[in-house]
Amino acid sequence: VCLFFSRPNPNVLPIAALRAQVWIRTGQLTAARTWAKSQNLSLGAPLSYLREFEHITFVRLLIAEYRQNKPETIEKNNEQTSIHEILEFLERLLTAARSAKRIGSEIEILILQALAHHAEENLLDALPPLQQALRLAEPEGFVRLFVEEGPPMEILLQEAAKHEISLGYVRDLQSAFVKGEGKASTHQRLDEPLLDEPLSDRELEVLRLLNTELSGPEIARHLIVSLNTLRTHTKHIYSKLDVNSRRAAVRRARDLGLL
Repeated sequence: VCLFFSRPNPNVLPIAALRAQVWIRTGQLTAARTWAKSQNLSLGAPLSYLREFEHITFVRLLIAEYRQNKPETIEKNNEQTSIHEILEFLERLLTAARSAKRIGSEIEILILQALAHHAEENLLDALPPLQQALRLAEPEGFVRLFVEEGPPMEILLQEAAKHEISLGYVRDLQSAFVKGEGKASTHQRLDEPLLDEPLSDRELEVLRLLNTELSGPEIARHLIVSLNTLRTHTKHIYSKLDVNSRRAAVRRARDLGLL
């Protein structure tokens, strides 16, 4: 734990990784691959919470490349990366997220597991992680988390409905697809204002830490600021998001695509 807090001002929401997600969603995989190489990302890399967002983005790239270069494998640095290898890395990420009780990360990783199976046209194996993701997400009423995954998720939800998995919630998500609630892409989130007053880079950093198991004093030590300074940042975040609690702030941020 001491090592975790000793690193000054860690960048837990890398802008470069956010832009890489834009490129992935818009099919600019060459640009995203250049980003991944610049960050020395690989499936064998040691895991770190501080790089979790980058790791998840990297997996999104691998799945997108797999879809583009099917049928069986994709080429990466003269090696072959299979869906099996991607799933093994996701399992490592999932174990780390679960052990730290990062529910939001757990849901996203489970969704990626389902999408990886879908990329291999293996809908049967996609259902268990999807079912777990739905079970965790339903109490919070997450919508965009699923809808923004686009047509592959729509297909998976159809399959879930056939098997009567979280049927009421799945029907709600399917209705959101019909209403177009997932049309706001990552690209739009970066380039278009979603709030009357946008969050500063520091506030985004605090917001991402609010979406962890860390207590207020732990977050303050992590950022190397006083608890009063953290409370000021938190107050500004709540005001801008129009909420009055940490949990509501995280939920609102997810709805806006900020997490």
